[in-house]
Amino acid sequence: METAKGVTNMALAHEIVVNGDFQIKPAELPEHSLEKKVRDIVHKAFWDCLEAQLKDDPPTYDHAIKLLGEIKESLLSFLLPGHTRLRSQITEVLDLDLIKQEAENGALDISKLVKFVIGMMGTLCAPARDEDIKKLKDINEIVPLFRAIFSVLDLMKMDMANFAVSSIRPKLMQQSAEYERKKFQEFLEKQPNSLDLVTKWLQEAADDLAKLGHDVLPPHCGDGATGGASALCFIAIQNQAYLKLLKWDHMNRPFPETVLMDQTRFLEIQLELEQLLVVGTVLLVTFSAAGPALIDVPGFAEKIKSIVKVLLTGMHLPSFNLKESLATVGEKVCAEVNSCLSQHGFTPFSAEREAVLKGQIQAVASPDNSICKLIDSRIQKFLENYLASSHQKSLPAIPGGLGPIQRELEEIAAKYIRLVNYNRMVFSPYYDAVLGKILTKEKSQIVGKSEES
Repeated sequence: METAKGVTNMALAHEIVVNGDFQIKPAELPEHSLEKKVRDIVHKAFWDCLEAQLKDDPPTYDHAIKLLGEIKESLLSFLLPGHTRLRSQITEVLDLDLIKQEAENGALDISKLVKFVIGMMGTLCAPARDEDIKKLKDINEIVPLFRAIFSVLDLMKMDMANFAVSSIRPKLMQQSAEYERKKFQEFLEKQPNSLDLVTKWLQEAADDLAKLGHDVLPPHCGDGATGGASALCFIAIQNQAYLKLLKWDHMNRPFPETVLMDQTRFLEIQLELEQLLVVGTVLLVTFSAAGPALIDVPGFAEKIKSIVKVLLTGMHLPSFNLKESLATVGEKVCAEVNSCLSQHGFTPFSAEREAVLKGQIQAVASPDNSICKLIDSRIQKFLENYLASSHQKSLPAIPGGLGPIQRELEEIAAKYIRLVNYNRMVFSPYYDAVLGKILTKEKSQIVGKSEES
């Protein structure tokens, strides 16, 4: 249970740090679930009881006073230490002892108290809740009004919680890396094999770089580097390892332990890049076919891009047929190209040129498509350069042919780098230790072979 709690806390801290859009949201029970049915029955019974009490002659205010007490506590919880005047107002007006005395003497004006509550909620709520407060003022019946007040108070509590999250994020960023590293170390001590997948992942990255040749590695990386050279080796191999995550077979291969909490995010980026690859290839093919005539036409590239994106929606679902979708893309793109050529005084495509362009677009579905492979290699190169320059202010240059998808590519790259940099900040000591063993082992193998010869 302690381990489970540690994992939950670590995952929550991690989510807040890496997800800039993280927000606490109200729990919503499934529509036909038993829990929702039970909750609805209990709530209805409570509000029916309140309504029955208020309709008594004379009215009974026991439930209503308890609700006012809860509302009072909620309002006080929204106050900051400096809100002394508001605190005094709430305490004075919602004085439960005085309210009970007024109820016993038949002098309680519940509408007046509720009006004060709504006014105070309007003072304390976020601007996003102004419309909700306005709607409260239009409710005349007391029981529905109480229900609506509690609904809005719940939303205000959510707003307060999310404000607290955004306030602590900068501080949490500083501390969470150390916190996650500490928690992971605890797991590692209980499960000594918790770096097996990481070791295999980094070993494969080192092997990939070795196959690509020494020109992609810093000098002396393979022959027992030390000090600064060793650090450069480690970074080069780590960068290659992070790139491998964008081509991962998530269905058949477990994710490395140290990036497991971000597997969904890496998968999301991978899917976005796969779709962007198809979009970029279609755009390159289209502009190559159209020649220089349409390249500088304002808005043309964006229009083609939006058409392709819409028709590729859901391309990662099992039911999606890429070849059929690309046939539709070809039809739409040719129609748009011809329309644009005519508008700007150029000759529209002949039937033969249309057929060629449609065939080239459909060919993008083939895994062996040479243009697709070219765009993919340039996207990978851009991300590789982005990784290498992630601590520099200037972005790497966009490779040729990727201009039409530059904005989307840079947005994806920024998300990717944020994940990578944070992961590196947390786990680099473990990566360095694993890579140290890998390179030492490789060095000993090289020495052994040289001695044999």
